[in-house]
Amino acid sequence: MPDKPASSPANKLLGLELLRFVAAFSVLIWHYQHFSFVADRPVDFVRDRLPLSGLLYPFYQAGEHGVWVFWCISGFIFFWRYRDSIADRSIDGRSFFVLRLSRLYPLHLVTLLLVAGLQAAYFRLNGYFLVYQDNDLRHFLLQIFMASNWGLQDGNSFDGPVWSISVEVLVYIVFFLTLRFLTRSALLNLMVIVACLNMSGQVVACLAFFYAGGLAAMARRATAPAGVKVAVERAAWLAVVAVPFSTWILTSRPFGLSVDMLLLVYTPVLLFCFSRDVAMPAWTRELVEGAGNMTYSSYLLHFPIQLMIALGFALFGAPIPYYDTTFFAVFVAGTMLASWFTYRWFEAPAQNFIRSRLLQPGASSATKDFAGTGQALPRAAD
Repeated sequence: MPDKPASSPANKLLGLELLRFVAAFSVLIWHYQHFSFVADRPVDFVRDRLPLSGLLYPFYQAGEHGVWVFWCISGFIFFWRYRDSIADRSIDGRSFFVLRLSRLYPLHLVTLLLVAGLQAAYFRLNGYFLVYQDNDLRHFLLQIFMASNWGLQDGNSFDGPVWSISVEVLVYIVFFLTLRFLTRSALLNLMVIVACLNMSGQVVACLAFFYAGGLAAMARRATAPAGVKVAVERAAWLAVVAVPFSTWILTSRPFGLSVDMLLLVYTPVLLFCFSRDVAMPAWTRELVEGAGNMTYSSYLLHFPIQLMIALGFALFGAPIPYYDTTFFAVFVAGTMLASWFTYRWFEAPAQNFIRSRLLQPGASSATKDFAGTGQALPRAAD
């Protein structure tokens, strides 16, 4: 048997896997403050007392912005994988949405049912829900159809973090329809982004970051064979380094830009840089891919895990020691471990099962093309 190669072929998605993991980790740390909540607000919460606050302060302070990075990464991957195949009709709408929903829906349904049961138990003990209060039948039905944040809701409900996935599902529809019936031109991306700058709302923000990520994917495609590739990459890396440095030196809002505007400009450049060819030892590649694979699980599992912990402490009438470093480490490590097992033993088998039943035999090649590997599982397209 031949020896296993010491390094893997270049893979443009590995850098994005790493960014995806960091974005998921930032949301996890941001939501750690849920342990201080009584009903829908924190009580006696002091951010500076949180575990490892000196090291993790950026995540404690601004981890919520990881959602915007997620949206931008999704835009990059979707335009990278699907832009041409949708425009030239080599993949149809049914196959596209089966691929997407088989990735998202199984775990969403399981966590929805789990949180519904846990919140009911928590309410019986305390007289209120933990964090997300709109847990009635209407919001449950919206969640069932992944429509929890399409404008019909009173607020976030059940497994609250799924709100960003719900919004992104709407963007998938816009993405498919515009490519199929309008144009694949980058000018459309620019028009969408400019239009979004004059509006507000979660769907608008998702559209802006998604289409900005798409611009980064088009830029990477365009520079790949070009003689100016090295110069473009150096300029992009200079911007990636210079913007945080100027933010630190000058002000939290350099040049008068708001945080959302700054990230809308900065994140696509970051994705462009991290999507370059990467060759690394096989064990490192597997580690990075594993970290990327479990991000969706960690995103949907961390609140149910928090809810189970809060319910356990409530049953014993004990306060949650959320300022304790050991408690923090056990929560984070436990969430990561549960996420890995969930991807390995539930997410991946469930999506393969659904795709094998609902996709036509000819669609299997599209699935493989989407993954960029010989496997049937997408790597970096949450």
